[in-house]
Amino acid sequence: MNYNKNTSKLMTFEEFKKTLNQSIPPENLSPNLMALWLDAKGEWEEAHTIVQQTGGPEGNWIHAYLHRKEGDQANASYWYSRAGRQKPDVTLEAEWEEIVRDLLVS
Repeated sequence: MNYNKNTSKLMTFEEFKKTLNQSIPPENLSPNLMALWLDAKGEWEEAHTIVQQTGGPEGNWIHAYLHRKEGDQANASYWYSRAGRQKPDVTLEAEWEEIVRDLLVS
């Protein structure tokens, strides 16, 4: 897949969430949002492959979230540290939403 580095600043969280009903992702998603879209569609491996390449605070946060979801808490802790964050005490769904919302406004 070819991922655009520019996130659509006009998309709201609700609009992003509605795209999960589609079989293909919306155009112009940043790699980090694409990873979260794929994760929500059950494509953990592909989401992980993307964040391994993106890096930066947001990519590291997503990387941490994905390992937390996988159940690899030690690896998740490492990536939360790299992202400059503490492991959250919220559900995976709540963290996914927080990351998406953060990316859509940044």
